Amino acid sequence: MGMKRFVVWVAACSVLALPAVSSTAEMDHGGMHGMSHDHADRKAGETIFSGEIGPWKGEARLIDKQVYMEQSGVSAKIAARFAGERHLMMFLTDPKTGNPVSVTAGKVVITGPDEASSSKVTLVVMGGHIGADVNLPKPGTYTFTAEIESGGKKESAVFSHSLNQAIPAPK
Repeated sequence: MGMKRFVVWVAACSVLALPAVSSTAEMDHGGMHGMSHDHADRKAGETIFSGEIGPWKGEARLIDKQVYMEQSGVSAKIAARFAGERHLMMFLTDPKTGNPVSVTAGKVVITGPDEASSSKVTLVVMGGHIGADVNLPKPGTYTFTAEIESGGKKESAVFSHSLNQAIPAPK
């Protein structure tokens, strides 16, 4: 990866993490007047899973990074550098408190329409979610097997997403 592309990628990660960091920081302000939760990150992309993952409430979202960058106000030229790239975000909350779960580890095995479009990614803690860039090169159904570990508990969830149109991979 060239230095220029690396710098752009770091900038993109920063843009993706800002709303989540803002949300996390504001959670400590509870009933203080004028303090609110900005859940912009939770609304980004398409929901591909919502349900229970062991004791937690889970949600998985898939972001088209080029579209996300365009919507965040980045120039079309810079946003075009992210054509074909997607980001998987997973949010976990404690159903009793509604608070985010501090996740320590996670991985997802992605089974694509053929062996060439299958992969395994490690989920990284990113502000209010865990996530990873994923490659979904072909149209078809992708099955995600997520394995999450937090507080000594290991849980998993399996969910599928149909991709109607593949986005060309970056050059």
